Amino acid sequence: MARWTNLSETTFLMRPTHPEADYSVRIFTPGGELPFAGHPTLGSCHAWVSASGVPINPDRFVQQCGVGLVSIRRDEGRLEFAAPPLIRSGPIDDIALAQIASALGLSVSDIVHHQWVDNGPGWCAVMLDSAEKVLSIKPNWVALSSFNLGVVGPYHAGCETAVEVRAFVGSEGCEDPVTGSLNASLAQWLIAAGLLRSPYIASQGTALQRAGRVYLRQSAGDIWVGGEVVDVIKGEISI
Repeated sequence: MARWTNLSETTFLMRPTHPEADYSVRIFTPGGELPFAGHPTLGSCHAWVSASGVPINPDRFVQQCGVGLVSIRRDEGRLEFAAPPLIRSGPIDDIALAQIASALGLSVSDIVHHQWVDNGPGWCAVMLDSAEKVLSIKPNWVALSSFNLGVVGPYHAGCETAVEVRAFVGSEGCEDPVTGSLNASLAQWLIAAGLLRSPYIASQGTALQRAGRVYLRQSAGDIWVGGEVVDVIKGEISI
């Protein structure tokens, strides 16, 4: 089904097996299964509610997926999910960092901060000194093939968005327009390190002529990741 639709992610909603979960979801790309992703999380919750799903707790929804339980709630009309814990963190080693810099057409000195920010899809991330430098990147996909890489850089004070984000999926040789899982783990890193203040808005997709906006904030120790969810198409499949 995921290969047939050829969408970046296709989800399948099921009854949960965990007693605290409202529903369970499995997330597939055309090439395989993901333990977690941001767009499928918010979109699946929206679909579940639209199909008359009623949560156990009226204040939030609980999704069961490959990384465990993920909390989702509404804020100012948007759905937002609590970022799952990182399964890998810490600095990127010198050899990998040099490979990343070369693949982006940069020198290692252009990278002002770096970190593993893996919450399931394998993300690592580098921070540059400006959003403009992020937007100027023309990646060497062959050299990036072993990395799922996020690149982030700040906008000037007074801009609508705090940072520009780009997500390079090296294993597939493509750039993702907007990436909930990456923005979630970036916020965990950047806010904890004092590199960004909560709340902030991330811009993503500009290089692909998209105007993605991801809303991030810290609340009671959790990072919440929000965005707009709308119905685009509905249909039925006859088998």
